[in-house]
Amino acid sequence: MIKFSHTVFALPFAISSMVVAARETKGWPGWRIFVLVILAMVTARTCAMTFNRIVDRRWDKLNPRTKDRHLPAGKVSLLSASILCGVSAFGFLITCWFINPICFYLSPVALFIVCFYSLTKRFTDYTHVYLGIALGIAPLGAWLAVQGTLGLPPIILSVAVIFWLIGFDIIYATQDYEFDKAQGLHSIVVGWGLKNALQAAFIAHFIMWLLLASFGLILKFRLAYFGGMFVMAVCLLLEHWLARKRSLKWVNFAFFRLNALISIVFLVVTIVEIVFPMFRIRV
Repeated sequence: MIKFSHTVFALPFAISSMVVAARETKGWPGWRIFVLVILAMVTARTCAMTFNRIVDRRWDKLNPRTKDRHLPAGKVSLLSASILCGVSAFGFLITCWFINPICFYLSPVALFIVCFYSLTKRFTDYTHVYLGIALGIAPLGAWLAVQGTLGLPPIILSVAVIFWLIGFDIIYATQDYEFDKAQGLHSIVVGWGLKNALQAAFIAHFIMWLLLASFGLILKFRLAYFGGMFVMAVCLLLEHWLARKRSLKWVNFAFFRLNALISIVFLVVTIVEIVFPMFRIRV
């Protein structure tokens, strides 16, 4: 019922933020913090996705694309899903308690944000923005786990993730355009129309790319990072080409494969820049 692979979207950005924060404090925070950050990401994502499946089960049952999901298909009971949601929420809170006080104090706020997204399609076209914020807080949390205070780099990275999510969630929502419109559900795709929504997605991804470029410039990254930026630009352009030129069955490819590749490439080149600073300087 819960796709743990979805965590790959935000997790590489969180790890990247943690690695950069460690460089700023001149020291690896240790495997304890690393494992706790991973655990916090997984538990928060599990809670949010389970909550989404619970509150959307009525529409999932009616939607041909989602009718075979575990809850509407009766493969998982509502009670079991509710227990999973509660256990993962508790696990997230406990994990944050072990990280540091500021992460623990903010953990209920983070849980509210990641779960609240699932309700937004009922009343606003800007549901994609809320999803962006839900995943965009990941780099902030990872930075706080290491330093306990925020700085400019994680804020830029967080905003970049928000625009990234806005863009690819709009593309993903094109699959449900007719269904959402018939059911009175909201999205930019429904409110603005397919053509305008895809244009908005492209603009969002362009802003995201500029923010990531600014992130690299501020941190004085060089060849490896901006080589990765070129790869990410190609992935984004391919994603938008598929969304416009191919059938909806290609949307899942654009959504899962390309965006997973973007986040992984970002993580790899960021680590290369941090771990091999002498290489970066010589280049």
